[in-house]
Amino acid sequence: MIAHSRLLREKTLSTDDLDPSLLIFAVIALFVLWRLRSVLGERTERDLRASRGVPHPGSAFRLRPIAGGASAGAPSRSADEERWKGLAEGGSKAWAGLDAIAAVDPSFSGRHFIDGARRAYDMIVSAFAKGDRETLRRLLSTEVYGRFAAEMDAREERGETAEAAVVSIDSATVEDAAAVGQNATITVRFASRLMSTRRDRGGAVIDGGSGQTVALVDLWTFSRDPKAQDPNWKLVATTTAH
Repeated sequence: MIAHSRLLREKTLSTDDLDPSLLIFAVIALFVLWRLRSVLGERTERDLRASRGVPHPGSAFRLRPIAGGASAGAPSRSADEERWKGLAEGGSKAWAGLDAIAAVDPSFSGRHFIDGARRAYDMIVSAFAKGDRETLRRLLSTEVYGRFAAEMDAREERGETAEAAVVSIDSATVEDAAAVGQNATITVRFASRLMSTRRDRGGAVIDGGSGQTVALVDLWTFSRDPKAQDPNWKLVATTTAH
């Protein structure tokens, strides 16, 4: 620290001594931190770096081999066969659908999407119980939000309150996926355990409570326009699997 201070006193930097690339990298770093958003479709720093050399996410994209060898940055056959492992069954419609989404949106990351979907599941369950309409508007399509809002309105008119917590999400896998027209859709099968309590106007427990958990299997469908600047996916359909 002392040596560093002495150097600062002994040498005065001129504008010619400054490396412009340092300023550029500093600006880029601030921009990346500002852009990193999370709920769904969030892009990692690696994704952002990769996207600089590819067409707009809305255009078709294919890696072309260079004469005499594989194209730079092209995934190997083994990597391609592993890309959705653990997310979807190999050779399934869901697997092909994820391939189609990645073709129109090269920044798409299946692992990142599933991580975001898990967080969204937890946030939506909690927001619905609390009657947090602002959070739900950001995460749900207009149609789904309308159904959720109607149920919350009816609950409030009855003077009831609800509490809910996701105890665990035991699994989250891609049930179906597709890229059609201007929309990419992914249906996720969630196997979870929830703890919930519903109380009447006087605070008496109507349903749940006593630390009881309920095992659920839900199919939630998320959608987004790959051409849109907003990286977030929205919940467009929910179904309880039997």
